Amino acid sequence: MVGPARPLFVLFGSSIVQLSFSNGGWGAILSDIYARKADIITRGYYGWNSRRAVQIIDQVFPKDAATQPSLVIVYFGGNDSMGAHSSGLGPHVPLPEYIENMKKIAAHLKSLSDKTRLVFLSCPPLNEAKLRENASSYFSELVRTNELCRTYSEACIELCQEMGVKVVDLWTAFQKREDWLSACFTDGVHLSEEGSKIVVEEILKVLKEADWEPSVHWKSMPTEFSEDSPYDLVASDGKTTINPSEWTYHRKIQWD
Repeated sequence: MVGPARPLFVLFGSSIVQLSFSNGGWGAILSDIYARKADIITRGYYGWNSRRAVQIIDQVFPKDAATQPSLVIVYFGGNDSMGAHSSGLGPHVPLPEYIENMKKIAAHLKSLSDKTRLVFLSCPPLNEAKLRENASSYFSELVRTNELCRTYSEACIELCQEMGVKVVDLWTAFQKREDWLSACFTDGVHLSEEGSKIVVEEILKVLKEADWEPSVHWKSMPTEFSEDSPYDLVASDGKTTINPSEWTYHRKIQWD
């Protein structure tokens, strides 16, 4: 470990999380936004479903850990919602089990500490045509449809409302953009930089509106070592210095 200790944010989920630092991903964007404010780490597992998540959640989030996360952002559902394979193998999880698994994940994370906050992400839509174009002979009977995604997204939102968990409705958020089919995906399912920007915008909305104390919205969190210093850049008056701790000029988007 290195110091000083910062609030810990954990991104937990399937490939949407594992790839969140690739190609201008939403994890990388959040890490930039929260620079000097929080440490953001991923526990993302390509191809995983909620069933596997439940099996290992005690290892990823042990209840006796010395430091518990301040925020956990969870995404499972895209693989659960795939159509069942005739062999019984594969990532599909029936909807009732998916709901129970997500409730178990939420309950476990809530139990970590009184200050651990949760945000769940619902399933975004897919570009079904692009998925068909990218179909590989290595895989058998891959069934991904927007109707399945919608069903699991709605279930995620409903269970979060029942449990008092904050949720981002990615199904709706993506489709507010007219060109979402062409702009938001790299392969029809995984997120492009434009798709990741939508995820970030929606997460920040939730964090800003949440009545949590302390707040985990980036503008409300202290910046590490942000005091004025005579070693900062000298101002045009030649007598004072300019503190750059809060500068965000480098960002293409000035996030709220």
